[in-house]
Amino acid sequence: MVSQIASPSLHRLFQSFIHLKNYLEEFSEGKGNVSSSNELLLELKTLEYLGRQLQLSPFEQTVVLLAVAPELEPNFHALYAKAQGDPNKPYPTLALALSTLPEANWSVLSPHNPLHHWQLIHTEPDRTLTQSPITIDRRILCYLLGEPALVPQLSNLVTPARALPTDLPATYQTLAHQLVATWSQPHHQWPLLTLTGPDATTRTQIAVAACDLIGLGLMTLPTAVLPTDPQELRQLQRHWEREAILTNCALLLDCDTTTPGDPAREAAISLFLETLSTPVIISSRDRKPQIRRPLITFDIPPLNYTEQTALWHTHLGPMAQELDGHVDRLATQFRLSPTAVESVCIQALGATSEAPNDLPHTLWTLCRSQARPNLDDLAQRIEPAATWDDLVLPDRQRQILGDISTHLTHSARVYHQWGFAQKGNRGLGISALFYGESGTGKTMAAEVLAATCNLDLYRIDLSTVVSKYIGETEKNLCRIFDAAETGGAILLFDEADALFGKRSEVKDSHDRHANIEVSYLLQRMETYRGLAILTSNLKDSLDVAFLRRLRFMVPFPMPDAYARAEIWRRIFPPQTPTQGLDAAKLGQLKVAGGHIRNIALNAAFLAAQCNTPITMEHIRQAAQQEYLKLEKLLTNEEIKGWS
Repeated sequence: MVSQIASPSLHRLFQSFIHLKNYLEEFSEGKGNVSSSNELLLELKTLEYLGRQLQLSPFEQTVVLLAVAPELEPNFHALYAKAQGDPNKPYPTLALALSTLPEANWSVLSPHNPLHHWQLIHTEPDRTLTQSPITIDRRILCYLLGEPALVPQLSNLVTPARALPTDLPATYQTLAHQLVATWSQPHHQWPLLTLTGPDATTRTQIAVAACDLIGLGLMTLPTAVLPTDPQELRQLQRHWEREAILTNCALLLDCDTTTPGDPAREAAISLFLETLSTPVIISSRDRKPQIRRPLITFDIPPLNYTEQTALWHTHLGPMAQELDGHVDRLATQFRLSPTAVESVCIQALGATSEAPNDLPHTLWTLCRSQARPNLDDLAQRIEPAATWDDLVLPDRQRQILGDISTHLTHSARVYHQWGFAQKGNRGLGISALFYGESGTGKTMAAEVLAATCNLDLYRIDLSTVVSKYIGETEKNLCRIFDAAETGGAILLFDEADALFGKRSEVKDSHDRHANIEVSYLLQRMETYRGLAILTSNLKDSLDVAFLRRLRFMVPFPMPDAYARAEIWRRIFPPQTPTQGLDAAKLGQLKVAGGHIRNIALNAAFLAAQCNTPITMEHIRQAAQQEYLKLEKLLTNEEIKGWS
């Protein structure tokens, strides 16, 4: 069998077997003359590394060799029986090792001995420890033979983390070097490092780059698969630590897979990390495990404008020069990860290969789609249906809305090409207050802006944002603003006075917490680069500090009779059948545009029920229903001349 071995390391292994075989044969005949275990061990790299890393003595390494031998050389079975003087024991035992091998040490029986701690060998639990057959662990056998393998307890849990073919931007390379510098400091235990940021792929790529710099491999383990049973968890940890030593790997612990608020899972994560002796990087969107060990956190900053632009040029290739400044708009409006930018470019270039003129629109649409999943679970996306023609407002208000649209459209030129962004990062976003009575068109105006600028519009549901638990409201708002930054979405805080109210005098801990929330909102609004629209029925209820930070304030007045008549002229779709409607007379109804829409819709259902066109009578009936809801009376003056 030895003659069939081609690998030098395997050849040395079998040479060691020959030494061991000769020694055992001589021992059986009473001639054993080896004075040291080192004389039985040739220069076998894998066994030498195993012994050095797991702190195995020469005697313990020879025990490993004793367990490996019968797996590869069947003649050892008879030799073991002969050496033990019992034909019923054709297997190695610890008793055989202790009685025959040089430098034998009774510590091999301790559960803390490396052979047992690292589970290099196995014994049968229902047998006497010294008389039980010892077998080599399959993973250790494969390691000594140079064969790739993972223990079953890890094979379905950990996966290799690999770098993408493209280079990391300079910002991320710097962060990778910072991780390495932290690891390189003198320490008795590897410090725990945490990478936080919205994009999991970016976190992984930075971790891979850091490990590459110091020659470590990287394996990923989702926290969702960690067992919650302490004994199973400890067994998994030991298997991983052994694997990390054998393969010179670090661990990337992916916390994004864990559902927040699961105490058992959180406890398992903490217990797993408390005593982990191998290098680990924790990857998390924003949560950090609660542990007693030092935890060093690195927040992943968004790429700057220059790096974003370089990414687009890299992946678009020659087409980037033909987009006439559109790349600058993409880099300003969207803050996508490098992998997201690459995905968008591949998809856009493929979709427009036969129609290159469609590339700018396709790129913009795909960028919006890439960012949506980050916000869809936090806020309600509104599909804009209104246009400028649907919006009935005085000229002054329409001019301000037009100015907001101009700021959104030309932000790339002003901030980056003209250098305003270099003066500071604060105040680059656009915040606006739309105030006025309910139904005066505030939400419709936000829809018009979103449609005009081709951006997503998200209405923030305060019931999912505000939490009674201290700190949770800020976390929810942080996720909203971070996700919106990525996609350049328009945020609509409807009924904002409930959330952005005046800061109160501190009388107890609840007041202090409420003021902290308001202060946090002030800070995020000032640094947010997109458009945040606050709507309120009562302008005076907003904190003065908010008003100072608002770039635009748009009052939405109650429409007068002329404006109401204009709304009535535009309220019905072209295909809606109407008969005898007088917009001027309908404008006598003293209600806002939102209520006019309700009346028009209810009148349409009344007409549909009668299978007739919509008439003034249908609108009168619908108006009575709407007025009852508003607890108002429909006066004769409002319906004067209708019949």
